Amino acid sequence: MDPEALRKYSALHPKPAGLTLQYGTAGFRSRAEQLDHVVFRMGLLAILRSKAVTATIGIMVTASHNPEEDNGIKLVDPLGEMLHPSWEEYATQLANAEEQELQNVVTEICQKAAVNLHKDASVFIGRDTRPSSKKLSQSVIDGVQVLGGQYHDYGLVTTPQLHYMVCCQNTQGQYGKATLEGYYEKLSKAFMELIKQSHCSGESQRHLKIDCANGIGALKLSEMKPYFPQEVLIHIYNDGTKEKLNHLCGADFVKVHQKPPGGLDMKPNERCCSFDGDADRIVYYYKDAAGHFHLIDGDKIATLISIFLKELLAKVKENFTMAVVQTAYANGNSTRYLQETLKVPVHCVKTGVKHLHHKAQEFDVGVYFEANGHGTVLFSKAAETKIRQLVKEEKDDEKRKAAKMLENTIDLINQTVGDAVSDMLVIEAILALKGLTVQQWDALYTDLPNRLLKVQVADRRVIDTTDAERRALTPPGLQEKIDALVKKYKLSRAFVRPSGTEDVVRIYAEADTQENADALAHEVSLAVFHLAGGKGAPPQP
Repeated sequence: MDPEALRKYSALHPKPAGLTLQYGTAGFRSRAEQLDHVVFRMGLLAILRSKAVTATIGIMVTASHNPEEDNGIKLVDPLGEMLHPSWEEYATQLANAEEQELQNVVTEICQKAAVNLHKDASVFIGRDTRPSSKKLSQSVIDGVQVLGGQYHDYGLVTTPQLHYMVCCQNTQGQYGKATLEGYYEKLSKAFMELIKQSHCSGESQRHLKIDCANGIGALKLSEMKPYFPQEVLIHIYNDGTKEKLNHLCGADFVKVHQKPPGGLDMKPNERCCSFDGDADRIVYYYKDAAGHFHLIDGDKIATLISIFLKELLAKVKENFTMAVVQTAYANGNSTRYLQETLKVPVHCVKTGVKHLHHKAQEFDVGVYFEANGHGTVLFSKAAETKIRQLVKEEKDDEKRKAAKMLENTIDLINQTVGDAVSDMLVIEAILALKGLTVQQWDALYTDLPNRLLKVQVADRRVIDTTDAERRALTPPGLQEKIDALVKKYKLSRAFVRPSGTEDVVRIYAEADTQENADALAHEVSLAVFHLAGGKGAPPQP
């Protein structure tokens, strides 16, 4: 390591005085103008991580569903997964080090993580369409080059595409080709193989309207269009040519506001979906004949995929374990439907993709989705090997056909991370194969009415939770108060959890009617305000 070069380059990317940032589930997120020093230093960290694990590491410049003025950066580990938690701490340390300490912090990380600086290192870099992303990814390259690392800049890609490339590279091409063409070819081939089995001639032309949040999803879907078969007619809206990224559109907007995005004209019973700004989340929705809006969120997506996979697994007659992983935010009726009607085990974990992903790895087939539409399916190595073997060797026609459909699904799903494009193709294939309309899918179960609120507090750390964030341990008396409030309403539950990023406490409540869910959420928010050090005026109903 050349201390002089590090000093010189670091001076070109100075840290604003007094700024501290935290590497969280989504990496670093902030106003774009505050991030130059951070992305330069993440270039350094990616090289250290690459040397430590002798593999290619990914760096994605994006702030996902945040406003266009923001940006962010996250690192991708060798198999396309999120950065290892111990390195999240190094990232925070490095980002917040003062100029004169930088050299020492780098040396300290090398010692703690046993980094051999003489090893080769390589990094894959991607970015979203924000105005600030190009300049920030150039700063990443500065960091990579200071430590003598190799890099490949993929330019504009969706976040899941970068995760995919990293995984392909580090599995020596076993997962696929580490190019955009490789990604498009793998997904479109698996999709076409799957829908070949469809007997649904009634709707041979399947129209789908897609709101791309004025983000990267529009660019990449347009590139992928030539790979799609005639049966799929996708219509892209909010393609970024006229409006701002994520402004009144995108999966987050639709889920939070429970209404259609701007820029997309919906006719009754048309199938529509929204991606978020970096295309790693998807939600579906439609308007019924009476003009009412219906949202189909991550819970219902997980349910559709689970029905499909459970039927196929029953046909191949292998003893594969299957489970669905949710968080406390999953609608109570989705959990009930999965457990009681489908008879699929459901596990609840703490909020955050890494917790869901980790739990899903415990099963042969692990389906996980957050209610916000971020999710995927993981297949164990053993299950995947067995399924591919059945396709080649199984004599029984029905078993072999089911195994073939499972194999196509394995190739269609992006197992590294939630991927709006891949998830959309899986959903479209299942709807076609089962001959389901969007209304029939929605009618599997009815969501319990619910309400999300937040209360500002002086210090979010006063709230400590247990049981996958479903019960509060502190402050004393809060959980007892919540239990008493929940008893007042039918089919009700409520929980509180501290935000991961700001001094607010998030409240979730559901009950048999919207009125009761709203009342319960309000009463719980008052309890939080009084027992957990609320700031400002008490919450109003």
